[in-house]
Amino acid sequence: MSAREAASAANRFGIGARPGELAGIDDPRAWLKAQLRGDAGASRFADLPASLDYLRRENEFYLQRRERKRAGDPALKPGPLYRRALMQELGRRAQVAVASEAGFVERLVRFWSNHFAISVDKRPAALYAAPMEREVIRPHLFGRFSDLLLAVETHPGMLRYLDNVRSVGVDSPLAMRARRRGGAQRREPGLNENLAREILELHTLGVDGGYAQDDVLELARAITGWGVPLPRDWQRGTPDSAFLFRPAAHEGGARRVLDRRYAEAGEAQGRAILADLAVHPATARHVCLKLARHFVADRPPQALVERMASAWRSSEGNLPEVYRALVESEEAWSPGARKFKTPDDFLLSALRAAGSASIGTPQRQYDLLNRMGQPPFTPRSPAGFADEVAEWSGADALWKRVQAAQLLADAAQQARIDPSATAREAFAGTLDEETATALRCAESPRDGLALLFASPAFQWRI
Repeated sequence: MSAREAASAANRFGIGARPGELAGIDDPRAWLKAQLRGDAGASRFADLPASLDYLRRENEFYLQRRERKRAGDPALKPGPLYRRALMQELGRRAQVAVASEAGFVERLVRFWSNHFAISVDKRPAALYAAPMEREVIRPHLFGRFSDLLLAVETHPGMLRYLDNVRSVGVDSPLAMRARRRGGAQRREPGLNENLAREILELHTLGVDGGYAQDDVLELARAITGWGVPLPRDWQRGTPDSAFLFRPAAHEGGARRVLDRRYAEAGEAQGRAILADLAVHPATARHVCLKLARHFVADRPPQALVERMASAWRSSEGNLPEVYRALVESEEAWSPGARKFKTPDDFLLSALRAAGSASIGTPQRQYDLLNRMGQPPFTPRSPAGFADEVAEWSGADALWKRVQAAQLLADAAQQARIDPSATAREAFAGTLDEETATALRCAESPRDGLALLFASPAFQWRI
């Protein structure tokens, strides 16, 4: 075992080395593969509200607001509800990541959460981005992609973010009733393609995966009726699931997607299509390329991608087999394998390197990430945050990291942290001599720690 490989296991495959962690890594590959068992940390979030609880709270809030408006009182604003819930979720998420002994697991969680990106900027989805990560991503991290895919596409966060809750089949019973009622002012329900398009373009096949617009439309028709409980459902009693299939909104009939016919009725039709997409060769190539790009390099070796895709195809999307193919490949450990840290990577690795250091409240951490350009659960599009150096290495972005490094050093100052010792714990002897000398010559521990966090070496997962 080399010091470089131990550092790579914790810093590139993981989210940064914690004090004492590198000394305990005898076999980096075995250390990573040993993390591919367990509950992926889902149990650490068990006391937080479930998505069904958030749906209930929303329903109660809007009922209360309607009653107040009828009484002539000022209308309630939903903002405080969303902010409190988001800060609680982000605080726990950061605590788990900083304290975790399984950094590889935490990085996989973040990869999949970004692959299936939703944004809290869209109000209907705002309460459900963080719950989707802990309710869906973590429990399915070590299972089959088909199960993960289905769980994501039926989660209220994704259904609301990509508007499938408003998608109604043109010839469905609900649409036909609306047409019979008529009226010039009445807007007829219609088909929404958003979720179907992103399933094909982003979640499975990829933009060059061989699908056509007709496939998008057919998949959109197959998943009409996939939604969440509405106020009238709560009036009838407490729903037992945050997902609800509405047969009246579903477009009946057989569908054809990627030249395959699906005669299944109702909800089963969409499920059958997703199951086939999950094991499609184009899905294996698309997702494995993204995994290799995230863990190895912006332009990963084609041989590595193909080896991972082969493991996907032979195991029918069994994710641990794909992760093992990544870890066992020599290309993944080459000296040229390196990734520039996103703002979230930078913050987490700094907090882990400093041990018990913290920069304060979840709101303060959110504000810091926002200033660096990566507010949690707020990507600019369903494609998620970019995973290449050009997105995060501009002059202004680097200056903001210098400022963040100073804030992190200020927060850690009370813990009397030795910057040179911190560097040894984080890099295991792989730190360049220029940075090591600068740390030794720093005027104070606080200045030394700021230098470490702002150094070029600390910006890369190597």
